[in-house]
Amino acid sequence: MLKSLHIGRYVSDPKDLRILTEFLRAIGFGTVAGDDKRSTILSAPLGLLSLNSLAKDYPAEVRERLNDVNRLLVLEVTNPDTVFEIAEKRKVKILADSANPRTGERSFSLELPGEIIVTIHGQPEAIPEAIEGDLDASGKKFAVVVSRFNSFITERLLQGALDGLRRTGARGEDITLMRVPGSFEIPSASRTLAETKKYDAIICIGCLLRGDTAHYDVIVNEVTRGIGQSAQETGVPHAFAVLTCDTLEQAIDRAGLKMGNKGFEAALAAVEMAALKKGVSRQASAFRNAKGPRNVKRKKSNSR
Repeated sequence: MLKSLHIGRYVSDPKDLRILTEFLRAIGFGTVAGDDKRSTILSAPLGLLSLNSLAKDYPAEVRERLNDVNRLLVLEVTNPDTVFEIAEKRKVKILADSANPRTGERSFSLELPGEIIVTIHGQPEAIPEAIEGDLDASGKKFAVVVSRFNSFITERLLQGALDGLRRTGARGEDITLMRVPGSFEIPSASRTLAETKKYDAIICIGCLLRGDTAHYDVIVNEVTRGIGQSAQETGVPHAFAVLTCDTLEQAIDRAGLKMGNKGFEAALAAVEMAALKKGVSRQASAFRNAKGPRNVKRKKSNSR
């Protein structure tokens, strides 16, 4: 009984073999064995044996080339448009190109080095609908933890964060501001706020500049780890706006100049994550309600 299918093609010029192999790898083939000089074995996720007749509407040149079945390969891909772009960039000769307006399937033929004809067909895979949070801060509460150290930078980041919250609908009374001595104290403060369960998201703002000792690396690692751990263990989204820069100029660029304001960006991330969390919670609640009550207690019977 049939165990596997292996179709081989001979290429006379080693240079053509290399070019052909590179193109096939670029569109998704995996290498099983070979050295790209004398022989290369490639694998695809799925193999099929295709038997075809030449359609009458094919151009004469294409019919003549396709008539040599020893040179023909047929490949099905998930995104033919991308493969077509790869072929154009590599200056591969295109023999035919067509698309089905009803199904969206595209089919085209290429002449690869070694006089090998490849017919590629397929249609883009549908992307599943994503769960996303919107930029609406209305009705949500936020906390902002800001470091006083390097206040020349952190105050600019704070103004950017407050601007982002207000632009998305947050009211002044829905924003709690907490100041801490330095960035090292941010994780502890943000965790304290998160554990109150009063806030939908927390924005962490600080600025660390590299010095001449290892102190910078120690603080950066601890602050990053602490903020991430607080978010994971409390379930409250934490937006990261702690700058970790080599120079003051880099920090200034990220506090409102060439690189934008990272406080503003963190605020938008906090709003989106807060909305996303509420959306997922509503879906989970609806799912539980649809399943009905669980663990219903049965009344005890006095009869035996």
